[in-house]
Amino acid sequence: MRPFVENFPFFSIFLVMVTGILLSVVRSGRLAMRISVAVALIAAVLSAQVLAYTVGGDLSFTYVMGKYAAPLGNEIKAGPLQAILALTFCVGMAISLLGGSRDLERDVLPRKQNLYFVMSNLTLASLLALTYTNDLFTGYVFIEISTIAACALVMARDTGPNMIATIRYLFLSLMGSGLFLIGVAILYSVTGHLLMPQIHDEFRLLAATGQYALPLTVSVGLITVGLGVKSAMFPFHLWLPDAHGSATTASSAILSGLVLKGYIVLMLTLMVRVFTLELVLKTRINDVLLVAGVLGMVMGSVRAIQQTHIKRMLAYSSVAQIGYIFMGFGLGTEVGVVASCLHILVHACSKPMLFCCAGKLGDAAGHHKNLKNLRGSAYRSPLAGVGFTVGALSMIGIPLLGGFTSKLYFASASLHTSDRTAVILLVLAVSTVLNALYYVPAVLAIWSPGSEEKLAGLPPMEPDWGFRVSTLVSIAAIFALGILYDPAINIIEAGIRLM
Repeated sequence: MRPFVENFPFFSIFLVMVTGILLSVVRSGRLAMRISVAVALIAAVLSAQVLAYTVGGDLSFTYVMGKYAAPLGNEIKAGPLQAILALTFCVGMAISLLGGSRDLERDVLPRKQNLYFVMSNLTLASLLALTYTNDLFTGYVFIEISTIAACALVMARDTGPNMIATIRYLFLSLMGSGLFLIGVAILYSVTGHLLMPQIHDEFRLLAATGQYALPLTVSVGLITVGLGVKSAMFPFHLWLPDAHGSATTASSAILSGLVLKGYIVLMLTLMVRVFTLELVLKTRINDVLLVAGVLGMVMGSVRAIQQTHIKRMLAYSSVAQIGYIFMGFGLGTEVGVVASCLHILVHACSKPMLFCCAGKLGDAAGHHKNLKNLRGSAYRSPLAGVGFTVGALSMIGIPLLGGFTSKLYFASASLHTSDRTAVILLVLAVSTVLNALYYVPAVLAIWSPGSEEKLAGLPPMEPDWGFRVSTLVSIAAIFALGILYDPAINIIEAGIRLM
């Protein structure tokens, strides 16, 4: 009989999804939020148990759902990497909801607040399913669930610009879903399978014999580009600034810190478990990812420098940070993938906190989001100021913070590709300078005492325990990834080896 802990990945997905459905009959928005946070933390505990089990035994395992075995059944697969990503997503969801709870009460109509948490739970269920799935079609189903739920999170703040942003997001996201589905259909027609291990075996066999070389290359390209569109890969990021910049604070934190990562994690799984890095190099898809990543790192930062609205600045910053992840994938090496996975963890810890702190600083400045109106806001909300400062310095890459560790690993990974080392190191340096050019002025603005007289006339800030807890947890995680990063690296390396 298999250990009971091997049921936990399925339990976590099922628990979160059922909770989301049941919240549709809960009338109190506050009660729905408390239930959602509690369920996310329960799922986090289950994921931590899976992490301890897989790391302690140096193993991964497959869980078959239903009575039909492969190749007919549906499977999920869990290892160290999947477990730590699931843990990060669950904690990140709780942090986002707690940190943005006050804005949620103000931005979302009371009669619709429970529906907001229906969608947040479906989003988390989709992220867990995309992390654990061992079946391509199941991956597609949860891609669509995530898309619909994310659109609802964007338009929860019922304003005209939000509706326009939602339509733009839906249009581009559906284009990505369509490309992914076409790629899966071609892959299925060639291999005859939807389960990842069977596709892997057929893919390697066909690649060795040279059969169906063009259809296989096309399918890999369509799947990769489709997921890239959905995860805001440059130049398909045009939907992101409006969607993230105008949504309520919790939605911006969830979308930027978590939702984008779900598609990237599925891409990572396919690259390592199904196609293998060796065959990805032969198709040259990694070159596309490398170019898109490098351009995203630079152009996302350039656009962020031009912003005066703090949330739009953070949204363009996400484009740059997603570029780092794709650059690591584009190196086509295991060390590059390790660096990208570490950056996923760093960004998932930093960006929700940055959005939540930006929302709190805006409240401190009389609900303004323009940087010039945020001058001195950190004095009225010191924890928000400290949290924003720590998150910003991490994204720049200051030592002792998580962003420095991931950038250091990107630089180390570039040394394994002798023909691209100079270019990668140069782009890393340029991107880091560009990061500083928009984060440092923002930090200086919120700590500038220039607007004390204007802010003194505002009503006092009310205590927000949810925001305090979420910010302190995020700060601790960022320092942990910057100082005590060896365990995370070891887990990522073991997870990639066991995929």
